[in-house]
Amino acid sequence: MKLPDSARRLVESGSLAHLVTLNADGSPQVTCIWVGLDDDEIVSGHLPANLRKLRNVARDPRVALSIAGTEIQPPGLKQYLVVHGRARLVEGGGPELLQRLAHVYLGPDVKFPPMNDPPPGHVMRITVERIGGVGPWAA
Repeated sequence: MKLPDSARRLVESGSLAHLVTLNADGSPQVTCIWVGLDDDEIVSGHLPANLRKLRNVARDPRVALSIAGTEIQPPGLKQYLVVHGRARLVEGGGPELLQRLAHVYLGPDVKFPPMNDPPPGHVMRITVERIGGVGPWAA
């Protein structure tokens, strides 16, 4: 699914995303992540290879994201975007994506990750299957 421009703007706004993955027992695991876009996929960078969210995605690619906006929508609710999709992990590229996202989330002069020669990490790529929430993207 192609994200509408209004949803794309929110994804790239620097608002934290709440990522929900599924633990082995089916229970939800939630974490806040930085997100950006690469074509029509939502992307995030990750360095440690043993993160629970990465293990969860490797086992079950179903994910959900929520991102809160700042604009008030009729009837007076603050906008938010909910994305349901499937994630895949790509080895490498984590530090480069984190540096790109750090300029959005932390500022133009930030070096991130704050280490020399970081590990290659992973890029999580989320293919959007459906969206909802409150905002111009919601029917």
